[in-house]
Amino acid sequence: MTRKSVSSRRGVVWLGWKLVIAFSVSLCLLALLRIQMQYRSPVTTTLSVAAGSRDDITLRDYYYSGDRRRPKVAFLFLARRDLPLDFLWDSFFKGVDEANFSVYVHSVPGFVFNEETTRSKFFYYRQLNNSIKVKWGESSMIAAERLLFASALEDHSNQRFVLLSDSFLHTKETRYSVNMSSVIPEEKWRKGSQWISVIRSHAEVIVNDDIVFPVFKKFCKRAPPLGSEEAWLFFRQNRRNCIPDEHYVQTLLTMRGLESEMERRTLTYTVWNVSGSKYETQTWHPVTFTFENSGPGQIKEIKKIDHVYYETESRTEWCKADSEPVPCFIFARKFTEGAAMRLVREGLIGSSKNITL
Repeated sequence: MTRKSVSSRRGVVWLGWKLVIAFSVSLCLLALLRIQMQYRSPVTTTLSVAAGSRDDITLRDYYYSGDRRRPKVAFLFLARRDLPLDFLWDSFFKGVDEANFSVYVHSVPGFVFNEETTRSKFFYYRQLNNSIKVKWGESSMIAAERLLFASALEDHSNQRFVLLSDSFLHTKETRYSVNMSSVIPEEKWRKGSQWISVIRSHAEVIVNDDIVFPVFKKFCKRAPPLGSEEAWLFFRQNRRNCIPDEHYVQTLLTMRGLESEMERRTLTYTVWNVSGSKYETQTWHPVTFTFENSGPGQIKEIKKIDHVYYETESRTEWCKADSEPVPCFIFARKFTEGAAMRLVREGLIGSSKNITL
């Protein structure tokens, strides 16, 4: 065998090894590429949130190209027109990372929140474009609340929803109507504050409801003013005074078997005062906080409350989250503009000192 033929055979063998090595490297690169693509794909994670008991909330679409979007709190404002205490909310939001919250406002149709109508940038152009005319004590309030929830649900980052409304009267008595019994059993009838906080799955139930809301719209109506001819006709028909927004969410979630996921207490601190006049004895009137009685001492006492006694039910509700004692209230009402100015001036509210009502 000549030296030339041996050299040629060695070249063929070396070429074969080069092909094997190149193929192996290609396989390795392909495997790494597949792993990288898997980690870049959207994934689903579960976040456990404390709300009296622990609720598992599935957060979808939170990973995009390796970046996680933060879950947010959606603040939903139901206003008559503008927001008289917008400067107070401005102090509340100021200094907080705006990636942590979002703001939605339902006002009268056509009203726009801008530099001329609000003192807080956090409300600029946050009004709904599909708002409706709302009248207190009617189902239009529920419809407006559902519009707020629907708008906030469009942002998948919103996982907590806080509903806040303007000042409205509360009736002393609101009763169940037997006309609802074919859809809403009396044992499922519930009452609560219209200032509420819900998780995303509850908000979806509220927006998608097409059974309970029509019943409320038809049968849950506020009684006309006492002494009027309309009131005489109203009660002659054996109709009951019913304020929709004080019952709807609590009754709906109970109807859906979710009562165990709700707190049996209000989150809003209110001192009630029943006046003695003929008309006013039919309504609850919250004691108003003014400049004089909204100082550090009063606010500190509210924040210390850790239980609530319900006289009509003869029970005491101790406020807990994950079995740990917590302050009962995250809201308080109602405050005059002077009281709000004092809260801001004395630093009793606002992220700078981590103090909230």
